[in-house]
Amino acid sequence: MIKFIKQLDDYLPKDDQEIIFKKQMLRLIKEQGENAFLRSSIQAHFTASAWLIDKVNKKVLLLKHSKLNKWLQPGGHADGLSDLEEVARKEVQEETNLTNITLLKNGIFDIDIHKIPERKEVKEHEHYDVRFIFEVLDSTATKINNESIDFKWIALESLQKYTDSQSILRMAEKTKKYFTHAS
Repeated sequence: MIKFIKQLDDYLPKDDQEIIFKKQMLRLIKEQGENAFLRSSIQAHFTASAWLIDKVNKKVLLLKHSKLNKWLQPGGHADGLSDLEEVARKEVQEETNLTNITLLKNGIFDIDIHKIPERKEVKEHEHYDVRFIFEVLDSTATKINNESIDFKWIALESLQKYTDSQSILRMAEKTKKYFTHAS
């Protein structure tokens, strides 16, 4: 957990919304400790996701989530693991079959807090999602599991055709700036 707290402390929010998210995340850790990484933490818990970039084609991978019916980046529950970068890598492999990925930026790329609607026996709750950016070396190997009904490699400029999610569009803007500075 110490590694994650350091990553979160080091993270520089890009806007007012992320400043609020960072404060809430630090508060959740202070109040719940290791329990904040368990989905049994009913009101809120940490999740991790991966922003996957095909660096050659400047496209990102989105999955059409079967339960939420939304285009999202791969990710999922920490299930007790506080190394959220490792959780993001595990989720990529489980949800996309991609194993040959490289972390593009050390540390956290983006943070978000969003509500998950009530479904069956699970009450509405919040995901405190921590995102990491990875380069995919072979996007042709992409295969989805049963958590998604479709996937697409989408040009950054075309993302608004698939989603109006401010957090995804924020990551797209960060990505454009990243590539501008990396060139």
